[in-house]
Amino acid sequence: MPLKALVFDAYGTLFDVHSVIRRCEQLWPGKGERISQLWRSKQLEYTWQRSLMRRYEPFSLVTRAALDYACEILGAALGPREAELLMRDYLELAAYPDVAAALEKLSALRLAILSNGSPDMLDPLVKHCGMERVFAAVISVDELRVYKPAPEVYALAVSKLGVSADEIGFVSSNCWDAIGAKSFGLSTYWINRGGAPVDRLGFAPDRRLNGLGELPALLAR
Repeated sequence: MPLKALVFDAYGTLFDVHSVIRRCEQLWPGKGERISQLWRSKQLEYTWQRSLMRRYEPFSLVTRAALDYACEILGAALGPREAELLMRDYLELAAYPDVAAALEKLSALRLAILSNGSPDMLDPLVKHCGMERVFAAVISVDELRVYKPAPEVYALAVSKLGVSADEIGFVSSNCWDAIGAKSFGLSTYWINRGGAPVDRLGFAPDRRLNGLGELPALLAR
């Protein structure tokens, strides 16, 4: 069935979470990349752990907790000023270079974001990147109080957009996220910028792309 809507993950797919490396390096020379990498990995880890524990906290609090952990383990002194700067930077992450042109070419479809991000982080970020009018919906897991890849999160896209699951394409740079959407029943497109192998979770994304810029031509075939 032809797609009527495309739903995008936000962090790591549209917006570069590692655009904070520059600030981290300014604050802690020689540690910027390691802090950013660990910050991101703990951020994701905490979402999965909290979902399993049924102890949801908004993504903004999870992100701050992951930052605290990354700085402590790497011996980077994190005071109120440093924390404020970095959390503010998360509201102004850079979009990947191919995002704007790709979204323009895909505008005949209904476009939406489905993210672990809480509204207090997502809304300022979308506005900062000038994308308020691009998306028909910016959907947060916050109203469900559970994180991806829980099936009910992908069901939220179906209910919010008012189209069936087989009419929605889901796009993510996180393989586990694309697999979660595939398991639920969406068509999935994995943006595999790093050339990683597929996660062993019993499913595989429908298509693999090197960047979002490849998607319009793929869907036009």
